[in-house]
Amino acid sequence: MDSSTVRRLLRRVHPIALLSGVLLVALIMMNAATQNSDRFGNLYSILLLINLIGIVLLLVLIGTNIYKLAAQYREGAVGSRLTLRLFTMTVVIAIVPVLVVFFFSLQAINRGIDSWFDVRVEKALDDALLLGRTSLDAIKQDLVSKTNDMAAELSGTSTRLAAPTLNLLREQYTLGEISLFDQDGLVIASSSQEGLGADTLLPDSPGEAIRSQIRRGLSYANLDPVAGGELQLRIVVPVYGREVGTADRILQVLQPLPTRYANLGESVQSAFAEYEKLVYLRGPLKFGFTLTLSLVALITILIALWASIFSARRLVRPIRDLAQGTAAVAEGDYRKRLHVPSNDELGVLVKSFNEMTERIHSAQTEIKRGQREAEVQRTYLETVLTHLSSGVLSFDTRGNLRTYNTVANDILGIDLEPGVGDRLSWIANTDPRLTAFEEVLREHMENGSPEWQSEVVLQDGANRTVLMLRGTRLPGLRGRRGGYVLVFDDVTTMIQAQRDAAWSEVARRLAHEIKNPLTPIQLSAERIRSKCMDSLQDKERETLDRSTRTIVDQVEALKSMVNAFSNYARPPQLQSAPVNLNTLIRDVADMYRGKSGKKLPIDLELDDALPDIKADSGRLRQVLHNLITNSKDALADSESPEIKISTRLVGKGEHPYLEFAIEDNGPGFPQAMMDRLFEPYATDKEKGSGLGLAIVKKIVEEHSGSLSADNTGNGARVVIRLPLTEVSAAPEQHREKRA
Repeated sequence: MDSSTVRRLLRRVHPIALLSGVLLVALIMMNAATQNSDRFGNLYSILLLINLIGIVLLLVLIGTNIYKLAAQYREGAVGSRLTLRLFTMTVVIAIVPVLVVFFFSLQAINRGIDSWFDVRVEKALDDALLLGRTSLDAIKQDLVSKTNDMAAELSGTSTRLAAPTLNLLREQYTLGEISLFDQDGLVIASSSQEGLGADTLLPDSPGEAIRSQIRRGLSYANLDPVAGGELQLRIVVPVYGREVGTADRILQVLQPLPTRYANLGESVQSAFAEYEKLVYLRGPLKFGFTLTLSLVALITILIALWASIFSARRLVRPIRDLAQGTAAVAEGDYRKRLHVPSNDELGVLVKSFNEMTERIHSAQTEIKRGQREAEVQRTYLETVLTHLSSGVLSFDTRGNLRTYNTVANDILGIDLEPGVGDRLSWIANTDPRLTAFEEVLREHMENGSPEWQSEVVLQDGANRTVLMLRGTRLPGLRGRRGGYVLVFDDVTTMIQAQRDAAWSEVARRLAHEIKNPLTPIQLSAERIRSKCMDSLQDKERETLDRSTRTIVDQVEALKSMVNAFSNYARPPQLQSAPVNLNTLIRDVADMYRGKSGKKLPIDLELDDALPDIKADSGRLRQVLHNLITNSKDALADSESPEIKISTRLVGKGEHPYLEFAIEDNGPGFPQAMMDRLFEPYATDKEKGSGLGLAIVKKIVEEHSGSLSADNTGNGARVVIRLPLTEVSAAPEQHREKRA
């Protein structure tokens, strides 16, 4: 136990120990006062008051502690139940023996006091006292008788012969002293043994009371004390003269009792007096001893109660601290440290708790550091995944989606957040066009392929998306199969670029190979016609004219095709400038409305608030020509042809764009061509080159735009979106400019 613990213990125990010491001293003095009233009898009331005050203080202290303990028990304080249990057990263990000892001690005291007043003892004392008195009375009566005889002998003796006669009588009766006095107490004659009355010259004269009694004719006999603690018998009788009935003198006899008689008489007298005193104090003695014993028992019980409360709390305090510390640890406070109360088992337990919390705190610190590092790694991984151009999905061993990145949402065109934790089938159920995607994943995951790569085509009407999938199985714990990580890319643009590059090369080579012989052929046909036309007959001239015209027309057609090839294969050389799309559409539409022949109805739904864009107006004009021409050709056999061109501004944020669409009520696009609609030479026309939509797509992509085509049910529709890279001022300014 360290010095601080000792100091705390002394501070708590010191007042009670001091009070207990004072009460103990007071009880000892009360007990002494009960046994010997001469010593502490005058302090008995003060000692009793001190004990009563101490008892009241102990009661207040114990009551306060019990009240606090009860309040803590009602509140459910930690350790209060165990403290109450230990307190109850200690009280029972301490009080029961004290009460048993108190009961039997009280019985023993009462019986002991009662035994002092046994009837036989009292009778023996009475008999002894009576025996002594009887013996003294016998001696006294014998001496009185002898004195009367001597008085009779002296009645006729003269005063002159009194002294010799007294000597004879003293020696005859073996007396200590014999004296003759007149009625006034004057000494007439006296005789005494040698050594008796040596300290006085005159004999002891009887007093006036004795002489008065003698005058009345009565004798006097009594036991008188003398110096040295001895006793003597004094016998005084009248001495009658010659005249009958007249006592003129007084005879006094002093006879010392033997020392043994005196001692025995004094002892018997003292014992009887003490016994009478005890008989008188019998009730107070019982009350005093009972009160002292009761105070001892009560103070002992109160001190035991306080000691039990103190011991229980001191014993439970480490357990309570442990319970509170455990609760704090359960709530996450791993810095909790408890004071070590001692070096006993509880101290070892508290030390173990502190070591445990220290280790838990260290482990928690390591865990938090690991979590922070893991969070940093996770954030870094999320950042990497977010900025990847590839979509990433991860699945657990049961094929449930665990994580994804935003690029995966963009590529697949769905929100994957609701599907986290669901099976693969959720993807296909969410978007039917992803069925092929889900089937490829399921096949490889069920086969347990460690690494695989596959290409998946997603078809959505005329839109065709090609995905390149690469899957890897993750390592599992204890040799078990882990989950999967899927990385996929949208390679549609790349494949299309490869195809466009290939077709551009083909177109360039075809244009080069075809264009070289066309001019000589055309020139040769025209020269033959000019040279031979005049020398031939009419019929032959007509044949030559028709043949050469056919050659020239076909050469022109081939030149148009070669020009189309050249346009398709030509690298982008945009001449960008601010262009108002609505104005451009109106100009092109007016050209087709004003052509001779059958009038082509074109309905315009243009957004007047459309801003200008930075684009190549000539290339956009070619786009409009190609699309309107396709619609016109599709409506060649229609009785009520309709073409609608609309524009609108889409998006108000960071990436706004212009959208214009061309719709017709023709037969629509052939379903078999939807997946290769914008590829070169894809056409269902007998005289078409199949480059119209391919050139449109090329021009739109040169402007960083996008296009799509689909069938509306009433015809075909082509939608083109161009990014708004340069917005003009206000729509009102556009209207003023057009005005």
